This record gives sequence, structure tokens and C-alpha cells, in this order.
Amino acid sequence: MEPILNEIRLEYSDPQINTLAASAPPESRDSVYGMRFGQNEEYFLELPRGIEIPPFPIHHDVRLREPSEDYLRALRATVRHLTALLPETFRDLSHLFDPADILKPAFFHLYKVQESIYLYVLRIDLLNRPLETDLLEAGTNETTPAYRTRRIYLESELIPLEELDRDEEGRVRAFRIKQMISNTWIGETGKGYQVRGIWMDADLSKFFSKLFLPEGKRVYPFLPFFCKYKTVCSFVPVPDGASRKRALPVLHRALEFLEPEMERIQGILRGTAFSESDERFLSLRSRIPPSWKQLYKDVSVRPYLNARDMKEYELEYPRS
Repeated sequence: MEPILNEIRLEYSDPQINTLAASAPPESRDSVYGMRFGQNEEYFLELPRGIEIPPFPIHHDVRLREPSEDYLRALRATVRHLTALLPETFRDLSHLFDPADILKPAFFHLYKVQESIYLYVLRIDLLNRPLETDLLEAGTNETTPAYRTRRIYLESELIPLEELDRDEEGRVRAFRIKQMISNTWIGETGKGYQVRGIWMDADLSKFFSKLFLPEGKRVYPFLPFFCKYKTVCSFVPVPDGASRKRALPVLHRALEFLEPEMERIQGILRGTAFSESDERFLSLRSRIPPSWKQLYKDVSVRPYLNARDMKEYELEYPRS
């Protein structure tokens, strides 16, 4: 769901899915789950029991703003399974259909801190990973496989907004992102067919995150802040509502600190790769109050080998 220019468009939101998400009793809690990063640093929740993911249509014309009924039927079944295990996560979320990425359904919620607006987006990756799932029904040229899995790969992010774009009837039709990073392209390397671009996105993400992590804490591959959409976003590993609200003021303070320094930070990284020993980085970090880092003081990451001897990472992160 990459934005067009600086917008994330709200093309369609299914009322039945929104009703399902809101249907959990107020007292119900999310099941206890593990928080993990795979060998490619993709984040996932490991659920206490498997859920069934039904077949989904593979094809969708991106010019069509609404999904097919077959797609909605499959997504409603999936959301029903997910809300049974993660009611706190889905209770206040609304569906956001992205015609360009139908196998990564999105859900959103809006927040306001003082005069600033933030968009929370949760994306669930429904692509089958054959080595990690139990196949229930083979896929075809038209549909994905049906499978059972305990692993839910997701993206959970808070995004600062400039404003909400509304239609004549006052309904939100797009979220306009507050972009504060000018250009992350540095140059090129290689020759001929081996030419590739050099971008500073990864170094910016490390720079932002290391500023607000307690000094000396080693939590790779966890990065609380990252560069995306030409702005600074926050990764929320525990996606329930209470954890999102706890992360909001941290992001808000971080943006207030980073925005006036952004050109300087980009200038540093255009000239050299990120280093924690860079005096300019240390100077910025010395200005951040220790209280701003409290959310991350108990965060830890433990590497381990899974059943296939592949390296993964277990994340310990404060829960609500």
C-alpha cells in the first residue's frame, strides 16, 4: 500500500468486516503469542494455535475500487479467525482495501495528539510460506492455496499525517502523509548491468532508532522508528489498542525533536554511513531526556535456530 505522491487512499472499507472487528466483547483479551523476526527480518506473531486461511482470488484489476464478493467472503472468514484470537488488536480497527496489494489486507485507526493526526495501519501478509504452513487445498491459476498456520506476518506502523482529505459529504477519501524527508537517494554503484542505486533509508532508520533506544542496548533487528513514505514512522510490535496509545506520545515527541534536525541528519548520512560513534550523532543523542526512552528499556531480542536450523529472533517487548 505505497502512497500515490503523499497520500494513502481509502478506496473501500467493508462494513461486514468492520462489524466483525468490533464484535469482540469489551472484556476479551488477546491470546498470548510470541513475537518473532524471521531470517529475512520479517516480523510475525506466533499464535498459540493454528488458524485456517481460505483460498483467495489472485487477480484484481487495480482500476476497480471495490473487491470481488469471492475476495470479501475469504477475507471475512480470515478476520473472523483472527478476531477470535486477537480481539484487542482488531476491536477498534476498520478495513482499508488496497487494489494494488490484495493479499496484504490493511486495517486502520486514526489518533490525535494535540493538533497532530496519526494513522495506525496494520497489514496482514496472506502469502503462503510452504515450509511454515500445513497445506489444506492446493492453489490454482486463479486462487491461492488454503492453509493452516500459527504464524501471522504483519506490518504494524504509526504514520504522521498532514491532513485528512474529505469528499463533499465529509467522508475521508485519503490520508495525506506529513513528509519531512526530502530525498533518500545518494547515488549509484557498479557498472553496466550491475549498476544499482544507493539509498539512505536503512541508515536513517538506524539513526532515528538509536537516538531513542537506551545507550548500549542491542536489539537487532528491532527498530522502533523507521524511514518510510518520506517521513518517520513508528513500529508497534504489540498491535493492540493500549500498546498503540502508549507508543503515540513517544512518536510525537520524537517528531518534534527530529523535524528541525532533519536536513542536518540527511546531510550527515549523505557523506558517510551511520555510526554510533559519530560525534554529530552523539551530540544529538545527548539532548534527548532519558524519560523519552522508558518504553524501550525492557526490550530485548534473542537469536535462535528454528526447526529447520534457520536463524530467527525472539522479541521481548512490554505488553499492555
